[in-house]
Amino acid sequence: MENVLLFTLLLVIAELIEAYIQTKGRNTQRAETLFGVLVNLHHYYRKSIFLFFLVQPGFYVLLFIALATGILNVSMIFLLALKIFDMFYKIELIKKVFIEKQVSAEVGQMLEWKMPPYFFLMGVGMYPPLLYYALA
Repeated sequence: MENVLLFTLLLVIAELIEAYIQTKGRNTQRAETLFGVLVNLHHYYRKSIFLFFLVQPGFYVLLFIALATGILNVSMIFLLALKIFDMFYKIELIKKVFIEKQVSAEVGQMLEWKMPPYFFLMGVGMYPPLLYYALA
């Protein structure tokens, strides 16, 4: 039981770091829109795709937990799949917006929506409880 709480706390810390990196990034101001987050992530993507993957610590913590515990139930697979889809969705958005520069009007409007500050903490509120459920 204590390992479950330790692993859950480790994921909370990783998700907080990930939220900070994605919203602040190299800028001193917090990104208020999805486009601002993409600008921050594009900075890492432009330097190296490996650097882009490194600023996703939640994925690596989840992968470590799955390997360390040997638990690979449906919940753990679901968590890993969510993190993988999240990363590749961000990559596709970066490609569309910054490389191909072909964005539909609807996606363009979505990128400019103002996001409340707690929106970027959804990963902290979603992934750790799911991990606790998967490990318990």
